[in-house]
Amino acid sequence: MSDSPDKRVDEAPISSATANDPAPEEDFAPPTESAPESADQILRALRDQNQQLADQLLRNKAEMDNTRKRLAREKEEFQQYSIIQTLQALLPILDGFQLALAAEGGGEDYRRGVEIIYLQFQGTLLRLGLEPIEAKGKLFDPKVHEAIATVETTEVPDQHVVDELQRGFFFRNRLVRPAKVRVARRPATEENPT
Repeated sequence: MSDSPDKRVDEAPISSATANDPAPEEDFAPPTESAPESADQILRALRDQNQQLADQLLRNKAEMDNTRKRLAREKEEFQQYSIIQTLQALLPILDGFQLALAAEGGGEDYRRGVEIIYLQFQGTLLRLGLEPIEAKGKLFDPKVHEAIATVETTEVPDQHVVDELQRGFFFRNRLVRPAKVRVARRPATEENPT
């Protein structure tokens, strides 16, 4: 078969549907109804549907209440578990203090014993997630430092922490207690009184 324009390919005639001929898959007949429902039947169906929805609402509410109670119970259990773990970590330190108080004598051995208990306590708190705030020599930050006093000095840069009066701490990046500090301030000169 050549592609020349002189020869025509026999094609089947295309049937065109007229506006009066409906498509074979379309049905224009009115829907058949078995029987018109009476008002009582409609009302009964609506009441049944309303009762089903009310029952479903009550079930959902009860399920939400149960979930809320379960979550509260689990939260309480978790808090109790956390407290028990913390107490278990702190009990050896309590034992150390009891031994230190029961020991006779004093002096350097007693001081060394208390220092060991302090280091043990500090290590336990660090393992539990407590982090000390480094303050001395740092620029004063009101987010983590609480200024108790200012000190006029030229030895420490202006607005830097001179010394720490009480150590501050973070617990898992949350501020537990700010560090109480004294902050350096430039001395007032005769030319620039403040």
